[in-house]
Amino acid sequence: MTPKDLRQKYLDFFKEKGHAIIPSAPVVPENDPTVLFTTAGMHPLVPYLLGEKHPEGKRLANVQKCVRTNDIDEVGDPTHNTFFEMLGNWSLGDYFKTESIAWSWEFLTSSKWMGLDKNRLAVSVFEGDQDAPFDQEAFDIWREIGVSEKRIAKLPKANNWWGPAGETGPCGPDTEIFYWVGDSDNVPEGFNDDNDLWVEIWNNVFMEFNKKADGTYEKLSQQNVDTGMGLERLFTVISGGSDIYRTDLFWPIVEKMQTICKKDYEENKEIRKAMRIITDHLRAAVFMVADGVVPSNVERGYILRRLIRRAIRQGKILGIESNFTNQIAEVVAREYGEAYPELISNKEKVFEELEKEENKFRETLEKGLKQLGGIIAESRAKEIISGDKAFYLFSTYGFPLELTKEIAKEHNLTIDEEEFYKEFSKHQELSRTASAGQFASGLADHSEEVKKLHTATHLLNAALRKVLGDHVFQKGSNITGERLRFDFSHNQKMTPEQIREVENLVNNIIKQDAEVQCAEVPIDEAKSMGAIGVFGQKYGERVKVYIIGGSSIRPGQEFSKEICGGPHVEKTGELGSFRIVKEEASSAGVRRIKAVLE
Repeated sequence: MTPKDLRQKYLDFFKEKGHAIIPSAPVVPENDPTVLFTTAGMHPLVPYLLGEKHPEGKRLANVQKCVRTNDIDEVGDPTHNTFFEMLGNWSLGDYFKTESIAWSWEFLTSSKWMGLDKNRLAVSVFEGDQDAPFDQEAFDIWREIGVSEKRIAKLPKANNWWGPAGETGPCGPDTEIFYWVGDSDNVPEGFNDDNDLWVEIWNNVFMEFNKKADGTYEKLSQQNVDTGMGLERLFTVISGGSDIYRTDLFWPIVEKMQTICKKDYEENKEIRKAMRIITDHLRAAVFMVADGVVPSNVERGYILRRLIRRAIRQGKILGIESNFTNQIAEVVAREYGEAYPELISNKEKVFEELEKEENKFRETLEKGLKQLGGIIAESRAKEIISGDKAFYLFSTYGFPLELTKEIAKEHNLTIDEEEFYKEFSKHQELSRTASAGQFASGLADHSEEVKKLHTATHLLNAALRKVLGDHVFQKGSNITGERLRFDFSHNQKMTPEQIREVENLVNNIIKQDAEVQCAEVPIDEAKSMGAIGVFGQKYGERVKVYIIGGSSIRPGQEFSKEICGGPHVEKTGELGSFRIVKEEASSAGVRRIKAVLE
């Protein structure tokens, strides 16, 4: 089966079920200033999900172009990518859970369509909480279809709930479908979503609630179905592989890369990583430019510039010294042009922008790398590169902060981001919405959810130091409205017992509803209080110290005491329940935790 076959089969299936096939919207959202890119198939349909009549009716399906850059640093492994195609079908107040679940199962398992082995499939449903009940209806439908109870996981909001997009609005439980990518002779009898060999391939969202301003949930008068399935992930699964770059969706680009750099994809891990980054980033860049984005230092243009320049730098690692981006763009246009004709009609514009950006960056790349090499050498003792030097690389040599961070990380260094953004602001170049994680302290914004998760990082940091030792210091963080990512100094994988102990410590202080106090004191007094700082930052003469679970009047009784300038909640009870989702290596001597509040 080719990618073209898969797209067509999906659309044909839902056309048979009475769905109108609608075209993909551009990757640049129309009339929506709140986001930079179309991140899901439902994005262009929000007005209709809220009750507006769609001209094509109540049943819709399409293949939507999407861009997500939250995990851009993960690109380079076998599974992550920034641009992807989302297969989606919607019911606007028409059918609901019974049809949605049955059709998903039919499409995946019927020999006429995907023909996947039923024994390699499992599902999850919403377990229920104080806001909404256990999704008994979805559970019962899966049982009636024939899915074993052992293959149905009941999971919390963090796993099986969608929305709302803002503080209020439509939302609801979802049911997700997973496929076993391990040995077909050793498929587990039961389903555990923590096992990475169970790969999520489809998500059916049931929008049946409206979250009100007071935080309560009410039933929606129009109940909708919003489903999404990543074409890249499904195509990899049905191709029997685990590396998306080995599939027909990416391999023609990889083959071109092999020709350009005269290296083999299988040569070693670093070669594969570089080729994957180039393949992903330039494929995404071609779609962005074709939809009207041009490289710049703000908003969408900033993301595009970052992708192109990161690809060029990886090309240098592969030994490519001359321009090559247009050769890759030619392959992307050829492979995707039939499905997305705008790639053909706008090809000259794409070539022009890529060539212009590549020339601009190559002029200063060599000089900038030499400058960065010197900066790294003189920064080793402090393990941090000052923000003014990072900004100098940006303003003089066009190095996006992320590129400097990436290269610094390879040398076990961090960046003083707070100082960088002070310099950035002085030059009036800081974009308010450059991308998730582009803000000081690694915060996506100052929303209530981000504020809670930021406070939780203080508790996590303190708990890690209590469990693992005082050698633990924060090495970086990235916080969105959904999760926190926390890097810390530690040279061993945490045991399951240590992870549980950290979770328990954090949840105990949350249950105490401890007060979060703030004291503004001279930096020397903060140090004498025993307050810890992050990143080895350069602070002003007076700093804010946040004290949780105690008082500056009773030193030594506090749970957490940190120098910080970010937003915090007033009491820990506002945080809910803390759960560590993943603990993994980040770099040499640095571990990474991903966690959520539920």
